[in-house]
Amino acid sequence: MNTPATALIAEDEPLLAQTLQNELHALWPALRVLATAGDGLSAVQLALQHCPDVLFFDIRMPGQNGLEAAAELAEEWPEDSAFPLLVFVTAYDQYAIAAFDAQAVDYVLKPVRADRLAQTVARLQNGLRQRQPGPQTSEQLDPVLNQLRALLSASTETAKPEAPLLLLQASVGNQLRMVPVADVLHLEAADKYVRVFTTDGAEVLLRTPLKELMQRLDAQVFWQIHRGSVVRATAIESVTRDESGRLSLRLKGLPTKLSVSRLYAHLFKAM
Repeated sequence: MNTPATALIAEDEPLLAQTLQNELHALWPALRVLATAGDGLSAVQLALQHCPDVLFFDIRMPGQNGLEAAAELAEEWPEDSAFPLLVFVTAYDQYAIAAFDAQAVDYVLKPVRADRLAQTVARLQNGLRQRQPGPQTSEQLDPVLNQLRALLSASTETAKPEAPLLLLQASVGNQLRMVPVADVLHLEAADKYVRVFTTDGAEVLLRTPLKELMQRLDAQVFWQIHRGSVVRATAIESVTRDESGRLSLRLKGLPTKLSVSRLYAHLFKAM
């Protein structure tokens, strides 16, 4: 690269963030750390603002963990910029490390060791040298999306309960309504709530986060099409692709067109 490489560090412990920055400076003096973030939401905003070449994401951060933040970035990343190289920073966790190794995703253990970080720096420098100039094609981004999908799935597999969810307890004004899961067409995250659209045209609110609901819904029946949107697969009426290659769909019984993010576009490979 002709210009110095840039990086963003997302770490909720300021001392650890500073230690990582100091070690990176010693090993890679030309690297410019553009910003540091203390939570996942801020990390996403800063990454979209600065478009760094490399992201160091702590796995456990308040509000949104490193995997979720990386997944959101993959959905929101501008078409004219190459997606950053990802490095996850984590305390020792045998299950998480096995998942990273299986997907060939680089990671650094806490506390950061200079010799291990040196290996990561060498991989990053090699990756940046091999990167093609200009925006990334969908084919170039596919391996990153595949890795993130697998890691997100691995992070929730062990938490899935045995019994599937059959009823949703939803708020309708001052009343509580029991909504059969069989009647649900679409779930959409909205601030602290989840909006639920049903086959009878009703809309109700849930206080349970969408991430928790997904762990108890049948993945063969309900497809996640965006980080904040889940649909009943059999209710999909049509899927269209615009000139930029982005997908959107319509559900039977709902007038609104729903966007399909890059992370979940693989569900419609035939298109």
